[in-house]
Amino acid sequence: MSRRHRATKRQATPDSRYSSVLVAHLVNVVMQSGKKNLAERIVYGAFEKVSEKLQKGDPVDLLIGALENARPRLEVKSRRVGGATYQVPIEISYERQESLALRWIVTAAGGRKGLPMKDALAAEIVDAYNNTGNVVKKKEDTHKMAQANRAFAHLRW
Repeated sequence: MSRRHRATKRQATPDSRYSSVLVAHLVNVVMQSGKKNLAERIVYGAFEKVSEKLQKGDPVDLLIGALENARPRLEVKSRRVGGATYQVPIEISYERQESLALRWIVTAAGGRKGLPMKDALAAEIVDAYNNTGNVVKKKEDTHKMAQANRAFAHLRW
């Protein structure tokens, strides 16, 4: 890793249907092996199913609500101090919170066996919106781990 310059943030281009950067980010997380067209079909199909299930209108707003319930505020990082390794709780930036939540949603959807990916993704978004499911449990587990290790918070730098 270069020590000279920080990596510059690239502006993400919004997706074509909803003109939302968040949806474009979700498409990129779903995408595997560069198959963006397939990833877009999965995400847009999942959004149609989410709109049917929740009857609340704009699926982008529903995704934002689901992310609010799934975003972790704290996480633990390993710090080595004097030969011992401590799990130090740290607050994380909004961008990392968002990307972790999207990654967790897609991973949990992939873990639902016996369903097409668009149905599984729709079910995970609905669960996260309703504050239930695997993603919210993972967030709570992350927060519990940070809470349990808050005695080591003075080791952060």
